[in-house]
Amino acid sequence: MRRALPILAVVVIVALVVGGLTQAGGGTEDPPAAAGEFDLAQARERLRGAPAPLARLHAQSNRLLGGGRAAFEDRLRELKGHPVVINKWASWCGPCRAEFPIFQALATERGREVAFLGVDGRDKRAAATRFLADFPVPYPSYEDPGEEISRALGVPKNYPVTVFVDATGRTAFVHQGGYRSKADLAADMDRHLG
Repeated sequence: MRRALPILAVVVIVALVVGGLTQAGGGTEDPPAAAGEFDLAQARERLRGAPAPLARLHAQSNRLLGGGRAAFEDRLRELKGHPVVINKWASWCGPCRAEFPIFQALATERGREVAFLGVDGRDKRAAATRFLADFPVPYPSYEDPGEEISRALGVPKNYPVTVFVDATGRTAFVHQGGYRSKADLAADMDRHLG
């Protein structure tokens, strides 16, 4: 029993420290919505009135588009004059799943001024479609099974990756890894897209 008390005390202290750090890191921001809590129809309603190139994105909300690199580059040319946030994701990627609610929220809040696009890499179409059913977004994603789009963007092979393209069409910043909060993504948008 005497040996167990010091061990129990250490376990309790570690639990308190971890709990305190977890709460301290969370700030006052609401946690991301869980799967199924995002209302795509409501998001599209909030995005009504966006400029035509952005409205065309919203009309293709949550769709998985083909056409490869050529179609993606055509879309980027159409979006010139608007900043673009490109999120490379895959259904099998845990950090992608964790950050998708952040993209749902910010694409709804800022999608009338900033274009959002997804690039679904190294994925099976059926798995990607199921993923989008669980985590719908108010913008389309392009299929990129062979990572041709990713290579053209010059991004690393890891997942997720977010690319910030300024209104002139120049890559302003590449963020590797998942976003942990809406505030972090918003800060990168403000810093790199103006």
